[in-house]
Amino acid sequence: MINIGGIRWSLHPLLAVLMLLSVMTGYIGELLTLFLLVFVHELGHAAAAYGFGWKVLEIKLLPFGGVAELEERPGAPAYEEAVIALAGPLQNVWMGVAAWSLGALGFMDPQWADYLLKANLLLLVFNLLPIYPLDGGRLLRYVCGLRFNYYTTLRFSAWAGMAFSVLMIVYALLPAEGREGIQANLLAVGIFLLAANWTYRKQVPYLFMRFLMSRERGSRRKIRDGSRAKPIVVTRLHPIWTTARLFLRDQYHLVYVMEDRGQIVGVLPEQRIVEGYLSGDRAVSDLLR
Repeated sequence: MINIGGIRWSLHPLLAVLMLLSVMTGYIGELLTLFLLVFVHELGHAAAAYGFGWKVLEIKLLPFGGVAELEERPGAPAYEEAVIALAGPLQNVWMGVAAWSLGALGFMDPQWADYLLKANLLLLVFNLLPIYPLDGGRLLRYVCGLRFNYYTTLRFSAWAGMAFSVLMIVYALLPAEGREGIQANLLAVGIFLLAANWTYRKQVPYLFMRFLMSRERGSRRKIRDGSRAKPIVVTRLHPIWTTARLFLRDQYHLVYVMEDRGQIVGVLPEQRIVEGYLSGDRAVSDLLR
């Protein structure tokens, strides 16, 4: 592990083994090129994160790419995460276009240009798969958050990641024309991603708690700026914990507590729901006293 510009950079042990094998088999040039492409890809994430004021804790270089570990700004809007996620694949787009252009103009060996183009396309497509923690998984979480509440978004993205990881594993095990045996590399990546999403699913309650804890600062900003509130309507006996799970990431909420006949008995700001959530499971009517 090394530290560059305040960011920890680390190599996955399997990547170190592959680099050693590449030296022994004479493919070190191809691997170093792929390593450089992944490095630039992750620099794109880091630059976008710094631009939004996020802190980049660590960048892990894996056999199939890299993962940037970020410390989010409390209350940061969801679009920032989407832009940061897109910043990596965009590096592969311009590098692929540059390689193709240099090859077409005769400034680069056509075979080498073709290799660079295909390597960038491979990294681009793979990283846009809807599997967390790949860039596509983060974009899926952003898109789901536009329509669903944050708790549902977390759970859906975790289950989607596991489902696509299983499909990747099945594909790696299935026989195909022109190929003998299983695709060991793809199988290893699928198992890694499945394990990562299984862990992610188990962490959903903690991620949701962090989401609630970070809303205070964002709520104060929205009130100060005069933002519109998104209403949530519940009955008196509605549990506080299920009410909190109705929160959208980028919205400020007012909770209307109603009788069965439609009479409003009270209005609660979302801060009161968060306080109630943290102090124990009760009905929302208890917060009106």
